[in-house]
Amino acid sequence: MEELSGRERDVLALERRGFAGPGAKERAIREELGLAPVRYYQLLNALLDDPRALAHDPVTVNRLRRIRDSRRTER
Repeated sequence: MEELSGRERDVLALERRGFAGPGAKERAIREELGLAPVRYYQLLNALLDDPRALAHDPVTVNRLRRIRDSRRTER
């Protein structure tokens, strides 16, 4: 199985962090990853369905999958 790219690992690492205040996460996405928040969330959503991401960071991926699934059922 292939390894995650550096950018994919960075996306998961950013998700492990906590952010204080509104806009802090979006600012970190732009400054640290050089991505627009929309593109970041597209990459993140794709990673949640990637078995390599689950193998790399199962705690974060499973937590984010639960959040995503609960939001889908609320709609």
